Amino acid sequence: MEKRKFIRKVCLLGDGGVGKTSLVRRYVEDVFSDSYIISFGTKVSKKVIDLGEVELTLMIWDILGQKSDDALHAAYYRGANGALLVGDQTRPDTMRHLLKWKRDFLKASPDALIVAAANKSDLASELQAEELKDISTSLGTEFMRTSAKTGEGVEDLFMTLGRGITERSK
Repeated sequence: MEKRKFIRKVCLLGDGGVGKTSLVRRYVEDVFSDSYIISFGTKVSKKVIDLGEVELTLMIWDILGQKSDDALHAAYYRGANGALLVGDQTRPDTMRHLLKWKRDFLKASPDALIVAAANKSDLASELQAEELKDISTSLGTEFMRTSAKTGEGVEDLFMTLGRGITERSK
């Protein structure tokens, strides 16, 4: 029996410098670089994953994290099936800003699945466990700990999103 094939759009959201581009590069190309390169606009990467009876192609939109025109961000978000909210656990303000990223995203793609990442788990967290729990509760999703540098949790993060999107497609 031939696998069912789906192509789904996912967006990476979060402030600049939280590691969105590094997460995508680690997941798609299995590489990491310490140099920081600002994303301008959006960069789309593709990754095909095997989910048993389904072959899922993720079109991963790495969207600039700088403060910009909300209308521009909304145009990037339209038609997305899911989003990864990425915060830097060494910079608590980036974690707190995820609620705004989520609200803005869901205005354009209200039925999309949301998964959240506390990135840079290879470094000491600046967030108290209770504050992280409060942010998680307000987002309505648990944080997955990731490190683009070591690769910890990266595969699980994208697979969780991919499986969740596929379940919604059935």
